[in-house]
Amino acid sequence: MQVFAWVPFNIRNLKEVVHLNYEELLVTADKAGLKVREKTLSEQNGLIRGRRIAIRKNLTTQTEKSCVLAEELGHYFTSHGNILDMDEVKNRKQELRARLYGYDMQIGLIGIIECYKHHCRSLYEMAEYLQVTEEYLKEALECYSRKYGENLVTIDNYAIRFVPSLQVIEFWK
Repeated sequence: MQVFAWVPFNIRNLKEVVHLNYEELLVTADKAGLKVREKTLSEQNGLIRGRRIAIRKNLTTQTEKSCVLAEELGHYFTSHGNILDMDEVKNRKQELRARLYGYDMQIGLIGIIECYKHHCRSLYEMAEYLQVTEEYLKEALECYSRKYGENLVTIDNYAIRFVPSLQVIEFWK
């Protein structure tokens, strides 16, 4: 058995390869009948209203845009109504569900295993491989650490543990 340790992290629909880039996310939005535009936004990096998604125009990289778009798609597929008031518990829950959906679209359990297979040894290397920002990856790691706690999650011949730190374990057949 080989053990690989990092920092805590993620999930996804188990057999699907994930980590969609900005162009692939735009295609996903288009197939769902959504219009994505880059706009001048004052407070948020992204906003969804009906079937329109606005992405902050002055985000500098495709990677930053993809992280924002993934979350906004998460809102489209999992949320309803105006959830901007974070004092409301139901809004915070919808926000977390949307973020989790976005993390799953871009990272997922398969993404973690792929990072392991490609010998990623740092947060920076993982973020580069998955085409997400380091900040987004850190947030995903924290989210999955809270979700899975000390549980061991298995997929194929791999196991992933999130607490006390991310560990990928490969079982030899």
